[in-house]
Amino acid sequence: MKQSRSLVAKRRRALESVWTGRGKRARVARALLAPVEAIYRLVVATRGKLYDSGIFQTENFSVPVLSIGNLTVGGTGKTPVAAWFASRLRAKGVMPGIVLRGYGGDETIVHQRLNERVPVIAAADRVRGIREAIAQGVDAVVLDDAFQHRRAARDADVVLVNADAWSGAPRLLPAGPWREPLRSARRASLVIVTRKMADRSTVENVRRALANAAPQVPVATAYLAPGDLRSTTTGQTMPLHVLQGADLMAIAAIAHPESFFRQLTELGAVVRPHSYSDHHAFTRREARDLAAQASSSDFVVCTLKDAVKLESLWPAEAGSLWYVSQRLRIEDGEEHIERLLDDLIPQAH
Repeated sequence: MKQSRSLVAKRRRALESVWTGRGKRARVARALLAPVEAIYRLVVATRGKLYDSGIFQTENFSVPVLSIGNLTVGGTGKTPVAAWFASRLRAKGVMPGIVLRGYGGDETIVHQRLNERVPVIAAADRVRGIREAIAQGVDAVVLDDAFQHRRAARDADVVLVNADAWSGAPRLLPAGPWREPLRSARRASLVIVTRKMADRSTVENVRRALANAAPQVPVATAYLAPGDLRSTTTGQTMPLHVLQGADLMAIAAIAHPESFFRQLTELGAVVRPHSYSDHHAFTRREARDLAAQASSSDFVVCTLKDAVKLESLWPAEAGSLWYVSQRLRIEDGEEHIERLLDDLIPQAH
């Protein structure tokens, strides 16, 4: 099992180097993959038409369903955004359930941490997961990563586009990380452009591309900001300004870890980055090795997604393992989000 995970991680890193590389080797690889990309594009388009025409059936449910998804492979902030929407529904008097595939196990635990009183159901079959959530008595369901899972009917679709990874020239799998072309955003009720480090001009480039590809769909912008530091050992919290001038080891097993490292650097820290493939399953030996390397650091900081996997493996003698979770801050288009939620709520009662 460990060897298979390692092989998958190596293949993923090789693909990512093709997707993002600017050298001759990456360009040649993308050109060689173009025929496969064309076949994939045809398959995606055919599948979409079969759902649009009703030949492929969808299943409706007795509670409203809100899907949070994207058009690419990972890295848009689906988990914190889905958790934020669940929290907003609770604040409006609706008890949501969260349904997700639960790949790697980490995202399920993250949702349980972010919304402690909200049922979280992991199910590769979203229809079965929604049924289970309804059986637990929820008023609404939030689907984490389900834009492509069209068998489960939904009342609203929120699609995320990551400005930090925007290249201006989306390429479909396997030549690029896109699951669907940008024009598929026309199926969405709302698009949210997410960013961690992307500047305003990049966000505007994304918005212009969306305006051309899906002109009828409203667009909002959200900043995924780092929250306070929290210790996995004691639960103690500290403000981020304590990292200014600090020497820290940063650990990230997420898509686009460089954005996380840059956020810490922007806080004034001297960052020693350690990145792993998305959903990496840490071993006890890896945790001990990381702790040993961090013996001279002021802090060891990771993401919440990594903390839920590392906390049980972290050596007690190594001191605190700290994590930073992402806080969602709506920068533009909040009225579109509120309208979407207000349309869902009457169906939940």
